[in-house]
Amino acid sequence: MMRVSEEEAKRIAERLNYRWPDRTVVAVAQEYKSGKVLMVASMNKEAVIKTLTTGIVHYWSKSRKELWVKGATSGHVQVLEKFYYDCDADSVLLVVRQASLIACHEGYRSCFHYKVEEGGVKVEEPSYE
Repeated sequence: MMRVSEEEAKRIAERLNYRWPDRTVVAVAQEYKSGKVLMVASMNKEAVIKTLTTGIVHYWSKSRKELWVKGATSGHVQVLEKFYYDCDADSVLLVVRQASLIACHEGYRSCFHYKVEEGGVKVEEPSYE
């Protein structure tokens, strides 16, 4: 589990560019061992600081307009292992240990399970091979 002091977390949070109207950055959650993309969500400054200081991933819910701990009600907690931000400082990559086999609220490992192909869309978990 990765954690930093509150002072360091605040310094990192200040470096980010919260350029969306709701003052958030895009957050991509990637599975630690496999490298698979699990989900994309939003983080505001408070979510970044809480994630970095606790080692448990927090997001900002755009629909509910509130901070939420991933897995607080479902048990599908994400434990932070690594934290990166991009060259524009408006997106973060969270390398996480997913506490269960499910990251998506629809019950799938990844939120990216709708595969578009000729003839339509089907449900299929992404393959990385």
